[in-house]
Amino acid sequence: MAAQCAQESIYNLLPRLEEKPVKPPRYISTFRPSVKSEVAKNKAQWKTMGPAKAAVPSPKNFLQKHSKEPKLPARKKEQDSKKLPALSVPRRTDHPVMGIQSKKNFINTNAVAAITGLPKKPQPIYVDRRQGDKYLLETSGLVPKYIKKKDYGVTPKYVTRRNEEMKKAQKEYEAGILEHLKKRAMKQLSDEERRSLLQGLKKNWEEAYREFQGLSVEIDTIPKKIYKEKLESQMKQLEHDIEVIEKHKVIYIANE
Repeated sequence: MAAQCAQESIYNLLPRLEEKPVKPPRYISTFRPSVKSEVAKNKAQWKTMGPAKAAVPSPKNFLQKHSKEPKLPARKKEQDSKKLPALSVPRRTDHPVMGIQSKKNFINTNAVAAITGLPKKPQPIYVDRRQGDKYLLETSGLVPKYIKKKDYGVTPKYVTRRNEEMKKAQKEYEAGILEHLKKRAMKQLSDEERRSLLQGLKKNWEEAYREFQGLSVEIDTIPKKIYKEKLESQMKQLEHDIEVIEKHKVIYIANE
């Protein structure tokens, strides 16, 4: 216990001076003067921070209210002297012209106009019931006014133009198909070859039909049933081929 505690002494009561640690000298590069001179050479007056001396605004020129709003030009005196447009309504100070009388006899004038005038043509009407209900004939659709037009029965221009475009597109399509077939080396069957092929298919169909007619009435075995189905599928395929060849006059085949 005695070893851990500090040894008591009267000298410990005296104040001690604090010793400040001495700093080592600061490092200064040997190239410092040359770097300073290079920086001063390359530095311009307005390069980064603007002009060296800027004019300070006067405190009297402060921003006022509504100072930035657009202002209309002052009204000229010439505009004030212009006359106002004439009004259709008479003014309060205007007075009507009085004392003007006409010597025209309106009764005789109207009588002469009624006597010499042409009578008014009545509108054509039609009656469709016995009660006498009348309807206008022009809007009823009974008057053949459309067939009496000059362009009645004439093909419209847009239809003619569309037909020409369709014909042109069909020709281009056929030309494209022919070119495509030429590239693929397709061969067109001649009329004789098409006729002989059609006759051969019909002959095969007749033979298959003859064999089909020669089958027994009662098909009681599996081989007979399979043979009958084979003949039916063969005849159906031949009928399809015959129909295709008869329908298409031009037939192309690929060269082997």
